[in-house]
Amino acid sequence: MHDPTPTEVLDVVGRLEAEQEIPEQMRADVRLLGSLLGQALRESGSDGLYEDVERLRVATIHAYTDPSPEAFDRAAAIADEFSVARADEVTRAFTCYFHLVNLAEERHRVRVLRERDGESTRDPRGTIVGAYAGLADEIGDEAALERLRAVRFHPVFTAHPTEARRRAVSTSIRRLSSLVDEISAAPVGGSAERRVRRLVLEEIDTLWRTAPIRTEKPSPTDEVRAVMAVFDDTLFTSVPEVYRRVDDALQGDAAGSREPIVSPFVRVGSWVGGDRDGNPFVTAKVSRKAAAIASEHVLLGLERAAQRVGRGLTLDASVTPPSDGLTALWARLRSADEDAAADVAKRSPEEPHRRTILLLARKIAATRTRDADLAYRDPEDLLGDLRIVQDSLIAAGASRQAYGQLQELIWQVETFGFHLAELEVRQHSAVHAKALAELDAGGPRSELTEEVLEVFRTISYVQERFGPRAAGRYIVSFTRSVDDLLTVHRLARYAVGEDGTPPVLDVIPLFETFADLQAAPAILAEVVGHGDFASRLQATGNRLEVMLGYSDSSKDVGPVAATLALYEAQADIAEWAKESGIELTLFHGRGGALGRGGGPANSAILAQPPHSVDGRFKLTEQGEVIFARYGDADIAQRHIDQVAAAILTASAPSNEQRNRTAAEQYADIAQQMETTSRARFFDLVRAPGFAPWFATVTPMEEVGLLALGSRPARRGLSVESLEDLRAIPWVFAWTQARINLAGWFGLGTALDAVGDLERLRGAYENWPLFRTMIDNVGMSLAKTDDRIARQYLALGDRDDLAALVLDEMALTREWVVRIVGGDGLIANKPVLQRAVKLRSPYVDALSLLQLRALRALRDAPSDEPADPGQQRLLLLAVSGVAAGLQNTG
Repeated sequence: MHDPTPTEVLDVVGRLEAEQEIPEQMRADVRLLGSLLGQALRESGSDGLYEDVERLRVATIHAYTDPSPEAFDRAAAIADEFSVARADEVTRAFTCYFHLVNLAEERHRVRVLRERDGESTRDPRGTIVGAYAGLADEIGDEAALERLRAVRFHPVFTAHPTEARRRAVSTSIRRLSSLVDEISAAPVGGSAERRVRRLVLEEIDTLWRTAPIRTEKPSPTDEVRAVMAVFDDTLFTSVPEVYRRVDDALQGDAAGSREPIVSPFVRVGSWVGGDRDGNPFVTAKVSRKAAAIASEHVLLGLERAAQRVGRGLTLDASVTPPSDGLTALWARLRSADEDAAADVAKRSPEEPHRRTILLLARKIAATRTRDADLAYRDPEDLLGDLRIVQDSLIAAGASRQAYGQLQELIWQVETFGFHLAELEVRQHSAVHAKALAELDAGGPRSELTEEVLEVFRTISYVQERFGPRAAGRYIVSFTRSVDDLLTVHRLARYAVGEDGTPPVLDVIPLFETFADLQAAPAILAEVVGHGDFASRLQATGNRLEVMLGYSDSSKDVGPVAATLALYEAQADIAEWAKESGIELTLFHGRGGALGRGGGPANSAILAQPPHSVDGRFKLTEQGEVIFARYGDADIAQRHIDQVAAAILTASAPSNEQRNRTAAEQYADIAQQMETTSRARFFDLVRAPGFAPWFATVTPMEEVGLLALGSRPARRGLSVESLEDLRAIPWVFAWTQARINLAGWFGLGTALDAVGDLERLRGAYENWPLFRTMIDNVGMSLAKTDDRIARQYLALGDRDDLAALVLDEMALTREWVVRIVGGDGLIANKPVLQRAVKLRSPYVDALSLLQLRALRALRDAPSDEPADPGQQRLLLLAVSGVAAGLQNTG
């Protein structure tokens, strides 16, 4: 074994960069940020740090391009020879590099989106406008327009602990993003470029010096405030911008001068501060605070938007006379707020529309500060006033002012109300059963039961203060019977007493395990005829929401069987709903990682069974996915546009027929894959001693020490059982070990059992569900690494289980490549393939550093406390690998 010569090093690095075919602007960004990081390490790191980082970097790149054991052993030896302190620094350096590469990729994506924006009218594929045009060709303009106006996209932000970055790190990256834009626009070699370059270096140095992991878990309130940052920075303005773009495209030159065609189709939900299933830190008090924080943010946003609109409406009454309705509104506002009205009238004496909107902004502010004399009762009252102003402008011939910025303010009120995001409550059915049994017995009430009752009182309070849309959806985890749903209404009545009025509740079953998914249609068919549940269904016009759990079903029977079971359950539920005259919304409890139902949302939507979408799609968005999809305005707008387009297309007769035909044509394959993959999965997870082995060969135990979120990693679990292990650490641990088992295990055996390559290729071409599954597994396997996986599996003394995992990985990879074609995984997705190749050698470096720490912790005597230095190194490496792979749990 010899160290490569400088010439060999340059050759290896150059060859790797050439293979990646990085776009020139992105390459320039990566090189700039990488070189400035190197400068920061030389200036701020300890002696020799930069050189050690380079040694490991070059060695892992060499090992990535050279499959020989010698190249891999050389890289591993470098990682092992560092002192713990030096390994700590090197790990932080690589993690910092990933944050910078992720930033460069995001900026490139934004550039591409902006370049394509001008082309969208010529090539509208993947947009709402393109989907509408395609649908109109199938069913006619009138029917397509009706469906367009009925589209509903409902993302629900959750507080699952899958965002490994500290908020301070995210904030630093956002500042860097703005600076990179500046440096790109500055003249080369000028003083402006030198100034921005200096600021970038300062920010990178700050990022390098910032502790990458939290010392304490965030509280639920911290999590609420983190999500609010996304609303403030992007969502509040991005959502109306999407509506505007659609209307501009559909109406052409007339856009902005007449009533919009599009109806506001986004509704935002939140589990942050409401999801108490297994999280003892989410209390009724926390839920109240979460609702108050969200309302504060949206009302402040509406107040500022109204002020901005008002200041722009400098329309003289002689040219734009007020309507009688506007005059009456002004009189009413003036009477309630005389001093402010006098001041506004003095500054805008002949501008009736301007002064009216400015007083409406005052009423919004009073709603935020809870000034009862001026405050709005609910958002519908504000909408009524805004429409009076809009109608007055239309009557006066000022249609462009009526449908311009004022229309966007109206859209914001319609979308976000006074609550921003509907606070949804989730609780485990077993908790409800225990509380109800205690209440029915009539004895003393436990603290748990009192807390359960207080939650219902909190929902009533939130509805009364922020409007009926602010809360009311109540999800029952592990719904296994009709009683699990009826219990919620009984508890609500206990909470308010005999003379009280319970809150308005939409009780939503959550079917999670394989058995629960199979039982779902029968439970639904029975519950819709019972008491309070039936009454609420009637009051909503037979609208029903049903949630499906991707995470636990995958952990229960494996990813392949779970995917097929979820499809079958959706098909059965949708068929029952159609026959029963029920307007069904399926709520998809998807995670960020592929093992939890993650992956591209638009392709997943198009693969849904007939009538299971029908213009409505609701899903959970969590952790790193929230910031990846909604953290940048351009990306957020494109994501919303793509999802809405998929929702519209999913219900097109041609798409439904394609899914129906494929499901029938390949039913035998589906059945064989489900049975075979489940048996293979059980061979692994039900093997004697599997749970402690899993905890040994992955950093599963250590993940619980990482302060990712407020939620505990498990529900009272011992490592002797996986029953109560949350799906997040299950997926996260396998990801960290570079195995990603939760996303693919069992598929290779299932495909091998089918055996007919030509038929499987036909399924990939014609069966959307199968194609999505194969593509997602290809993405998952592309992030695995055999050599590193073997190192993790060797930590456990079970060659049989290690061989089972590695054999299945090889078999799955072989079949996926054969079905898709090409010379390797994701060969048909060049952008994704480039991203994986760009990162993999650097992720390898962090994996080697994590392995050395994990070995030290595993080899230490069990009766001695863990070495804090090795423990910290492990957690740093966990955070770095998460940044490199860009998904956690």
